[in-house]
Amino acid sequence: MSLRDRLIRLLADGQFHSGNDMARALGVSRSAIWKQIHQLNTLGLAIETASRRGYRLSSSLDLLDASTITNALDPQAREASDGVEVLFVTSSTNTMLASRAAPAAGRWRAVFAEYQTDGRGRRGRRWISPFGTGLCFSLSWLFSRAPRDLPALSLAAGLAVIRPLEATGAQELALKWPNDILIAGDKLGGVLVDVDGDARGPLRVVIGIGINLSAPQALVRTVTAEGGLSPGALDGAPGKAPLERSRLAAEMIGSLYRALERFQRDGFAPLADDWRRRDYLFGKPVVVRSGTDEKCGIGCGIAPDGALLIERPEGIAAVFNGEVTVRVRE
Repeated sequence: MSLRDRLIRLLADGQFHSGNDMARALGVSRSAIWKQIHQLNTLGLAIETASRRGYRLSSSLDLLDASTITNALDPQAREASDGVEVLFVTSSTNTMLASRAAPAAGRWRAVFAEYQTDGRGRRGRRWISPFGTGLCFSLSWLFSRAPRDLPALSLAAGLAVIRPLEATGAQELALKWPNDILIAGDKLGGVLVDVDGDARGPLRVVIGIGINLSAPQALVRTVTAEGGLSPGALDGAPGKAPLERSRLAAEMIGSLYRALERFQRDGFAPLADDWRRRDYLFGKPVVVRSGTDEKCGIGCGIAPDGALLIERPEGIAAVFNGEVTVRVRE
């Protein structure tokens, strides 16, 4: 573990620690501590300094723990696991898993990161999450052959992720086609699916998940300035029970594992009704843009294969890809 990571672990309690005490505990000079402290803001960590008291994080951190996540998995998901890894900092969990060998069919492997330097969202956008403020992870899975309704896999994954979030008691959660998870109309999280292989099989998928457990104002300003949906957060949501990040992580992994098994066997159709009950776009005026093409209409649900349905003057149109925004009524 690097000096930076050991320092973060020491500061995670949110208490003041003097430079001398940290230097002794970590076996380095005060100068080395000072240099590391002043680099932590690049990870989105806010440091407070007080004379004669030292340094502390502006809020404590509930750090993820791989063994806690593994032990909290339901027995079936744990039995199918090829391992859970937790990293403090990496470029992208999707990129990391995509560079590794795929697990055997029916098994999974997951990587979590407290911070991603190059987190990716859909259509080349950045996924930004300050250190330790969300759940950012990827799960690798191998289909022996391409499942039917493969384009709807991101919908199935979104449904799998929202269920544990609903179980916390949080209200006003919804799914926005094709890959957004919303809370009170703000973006709580998203799904990114990378596919590698052949339709005849085998076909490896890496499913990336990003969830905001908190949304600092600096994050809100950055994302909205880049034209993204305003970030929402689970912390402070009405009705939500207190969270243990590692336990919530295990529940999400278990839910994804069950969804992948069912999707592999039955496709998306058996999941469609559950998705429709959480459909944010239903009944709303929408614009769908794909390249230079633009379609306007009223969201009227999804097809059994996961296509977005919009009502237009000439009839119902099925949309299989594109960027969807809700039009403001004039």
